Amino acid sequence: MTRLVLASGSRWRRQLLDRLEIPYAWQSPDIDETPHPDETPTALVHRLALTKAQTLAEAWPDHLIIGSDQVALFEGEILGKPADEAAARRQLARFSGHRVRFLTGLALVDTRRGQHRVTHERYDVVFRDLDEGEIARYVEREKPLECAGSFRMEGLGITLFEKLEGDDPNTLIGLPLIRLCALLREAGLDPLGQAEATP
Repeated sequence: MTRLVLASGSRWRRQLLDRLEIPYAWQSPDIDETPHPDETPTALVHRLALTKAQTLAEAWPDHLIIGSDQVALFEGEILGKPADEAAARRQLARFSGHRVRFLTGLALVDTRRGQHRVTHERYDVVFRDLDEGEIARYVEREKPLECAGSFRMEGLGITLFEKLEGDDPNTLIGLPLIRLCALLREAGLDPLGQAEATP
C-alpha cells in the first residue's frame, strides 16, 4: 500500500524520490511562501517545508507526507526566483566568482501518529568567473525562471560552477535524499526493504 506522499508539484523532486523506488503519491500544496518579518533563512525553510506537508495532512490520513522548500542566500540576502530572463541574468552576474549558499528544509509528517520531524541541509556553490555572453547564452538555453538562484543543477547549471561543497548533492536540486532516508527509517519505513518496521 502507498503510504508515502510528496507535497510538491516539482518534477525535479519527483525524479529524485523515484530513485528510492518506493511507491508514492504526490500533490502540490497551495501555500503562501512570503517570508515573515525578521524570519531567519533557516526558520523560513523549516516553516515552509512543514507547512507544505501539513497542508495535505487532512487529505492523506495514515500517510507519511514529505515537505521540502529551498532558499538561496548571497551576502546575507534571501534570493527569490527570477521574475524574467533579465532578472536571471542580473542574479548570475552578481554570483560570478562568488559563493552562494542553499538551504533546503525537509519535513516528514506522520498523519497516523500525529508526529512530525523538521530539519534542513545546506549546500554551497562556488561560481566560476562568468562573462556576459556566457550568462546570456545560459539563460536563453535553460530559462531557469522557476529556480532560486537562476540556475538548474540538473541541467546546464553545472557549466557555471567552479566547485560544489556539501554532504548530499541532491540537496541542491531540492530534496536531500540522505537525510530523507534517515527520517523514513525513523518513521518505520525502510527505503531498502519497503517493509514497515517498528520505530
